[in-house]
Amino acid sequence: MRSGRTMRRGGAAACRLAGMAFYPVTIVYGGNEFLGSQRIRELKRQARASFPDADEVELQGASVTEADFYDAVSPSFLAAQSIVTLLDLQDIDPSVGERIAAYTAEVTKDPAGAEAVLICRHDGGMKGKRILDAMVKAGAYKDPIPDLRKPKAQVNFVLQRFQSLNRSIDYRAAQQLAAIMGDNPGELYAMCEQLCMDFDDNPITLQIVNEYMTADPQTTGFDVADTAAAGDVPGAIVKMRAAVEQGIAPTVIVGALAGRMRSLAKVGALVSGDINESQVGAPEWKIPQLRSELRGWDGHGMSACFEALAEADSQSKSNQGDPVYALERAIECIGSKGRMR
Repeated sequence: MRSGRTMRRGGAAACRLAGMAFYPVTIVYGGNEFLGSQRIRELKRQARASFPDADEVELQGASVTEADFYDAVSPSFLAAQSIVTLLDLQDIDPSVGERIAAYTAEVTKDPAGAEAVLICRHDGGMKGKRILDAMVKAGAYKDPIPDLRKPKAQVNFVLQRFQSLNRSIDYRAAQQLAAIMGDNPGELYAMCEQLCMDFDDNPITLQIVNEYMTADPQTTGFDVADTAAAGDVPGAIVKMRAAVEQGIAPTVIVGALAGRMRSLAKVGALVSGDINESQVGAPEWKIPQLRSELRGWDGHGMSACFEALAEADSQSKSNQGDPVYALERAIECIGSKGRMR
């Protein structure tokens, strides 16, 4: 059993132990679930550095009782401090939430004397907002987590991740990483660290990112599409053939080419006023590039390219087809803006 706790008054707003500043009560709020979990791990690591002998306790919002909570944040016979993680704060019983808000108000009056570090996780929705607001008003630190749904947020995440590793990355290189891996924050998080481990260059450049990821099928498809859209038909065909020889499925390359054409078509609709920029679905930094590529295209040319890509897709999925030849024809069509003879 844990003993009761005595709250002391006065002091600063955050604990400062072992040279590390942190709050006695933190609410990791909303955003991407992976990043939220990473933030909780980081906060626990910081707390552990200050309280190496502390107990670690994890509570679930839906089932925690007032007794469970006070037992968790109070000293035990074996440890003077505790590191308490309270998950799903939005699911907590309102009466228990009120007691936790009262606890927050007391402990933040004397953070340096805190016997526990409380780390809560709230999913960011409206449920449990009254308890959330009460805890923040009482002195809890609300730590918002980015959701990474927008390309700009993904790029900023890459830049911040490198900064946290005491390294830097060129902005274009960060954009490339976000464009390729932004839909999977876990892989993006790990890739930043992997690049820092494998290269001493500071900053990490776009060339390094491209060279490092050439074995990635999606990256290779993007490279073929970029080269074709730039009008370099021979270069795009060489890259496409090399990719197929390395075992990359033609359907992957067809998908990358089709994606590039869809982006061009959407930018065309943007220019004509039929859709807004958010509906384009391309990273913010890429829209000006697509606008410049749009010069020389017309509706007939785009239709011809989509027909060529549909044929390449059909050939790629047919046991008796010739996907490489069909891909060559599609690349020629794109490289000539649909004016292939």
